[in-house]
Amino acid sequence: MVPLILVLLLALLLFGAGFALKALWWIAVIVLVVWLLGFVVKPAARGGRKGRWYRW
Repeated sequence: MVPLILVLLLALLLFGAGFALKALWWIAVIVLVVWLLGFVVKPAARGGRKGRWYRW
């Protein structure tokens, strides 16, 4: 009975990790797209300097 429970827990853990990794990939792709859009869409800056959408 214990090996069966261990196998089921392992399968559940691997399924959860796979879902989490897939979600992290989608989040990374979304962040990359937003970052790239920041180079295209730049707000007007005050004082005649070039505008940036980020602070760093």
